[in-house]
Amino acid sequence: MKRPLGADDPRRIGPFRLIGLLGGGGMGRVYLGRSPQGRTVAVKTARPELADDPQFRRRFAREVSAARRVTGVFTAEVVAADPAAETPWMATGYVPGMSLTDAVSRFGPLPVPVVLLLAGGLARALTAIHAAGLVHRDLKPSNVLLAPDGPRVIDFGIAHSAAYSALTHTQMALGTPGYMAPEQVSGSDTPVTGAADVFALGGVVAYAATGSGPYGSADPQILLYRTVHEEPRLAELPEGIRALAARCLARDPAARPALSALTRELGPLHDQAYAQWLPGPISHSLLALAGEILGTDTPETADDPSDSGAPHGPGGVGDRAGLSGGSGPDEPGGLGGPGG
Repeated sequence: MKRPLGADDPRRIGPFRLIGLLGGGGMGRVYLGRSPQGRTVAVKTARPELADDPQFRRRFAREVSAARRVTGVFTAEVVAADPAAETPWMATGYVPGMSLTDAVSRFGPLPVPVVLLLAGGLARALTAIHAAGLVHRDLKPSNVLLAPDGPRVIDFGIAHSAAYSALTHTQMALGTPGYMAPEQVSGSDTPVTGAADVFALGGVVAYAATGSGPYGSADPQILLYRTVHEEPRLAELPEGIRALAARCLARDPAARPALSALTRELGPLHDQAYAQWLPGPISHSLLALAGEILGTDTPETADDPSDSGAPHGPGGVGDRAGLSGGSGPDEPGGLGGPGG
């Protein structure tokens, strides 16, 4: 939900005029912005303490460069960024959508056919992310956006960048308890590869179908313990979802299905049109959100005579004409994570 800008919020970042605050988390704040051409974007900024960390800035720049190569239809395309700005930022094209967390908490678990479509979209999104040399590392319900034309995976790459500093300074685990793979939790010699994202996909599927993660609800340390020492709790999953989630949540990374196999398995459903893929109540809510976000400006910016198209402050790199792609509001991150 868009909130008015506060007194301490900037009015412009790079070429983008800010028109509201979308949210925030461990990494920083997320703003709704408009380009000089009128396109709507989500602009994510780093926390001041991260901005002062040279290691974070270097990692941020590398991750943004890689993330810009991700072009999958079910991912959030980075359209502009400036890692060298006083406050590092990145912008993605904005699609009015609702996080999976919000959708399930407001409207209940999703029907099995919708969950299978969601799983297919996530598999293809992760395929595109991995092809760009990235591992998401923090796939969870709040990082999955339900949009009218399909799901979006958000906050890839940047989550790894910001968490890098958290690991350096606190030795905390990277990710969100309950969705992290065992190899992420244990800190063993087993490398964290794309198989960790497949594990998280299984957890997201379980949440979408039941409203609960695969290890239930508990304090973070308990969830971490369960991930390493217990089997996921899948008894409540519908029959058509249980086997899929169980394979993804295998403790051994080598036992988890490859994304290519998941895409083939889910392909017949995945290739259906997404135009009417969401249940009616969620679709109606997204229509109302679109009207709120895309149809209004805040009073302090709508009549800004200085909005001539020239950026105020650091400019950054990006395609200022024809911004596209999709992303949505950021949400608080997990243990040791950046937010999102």
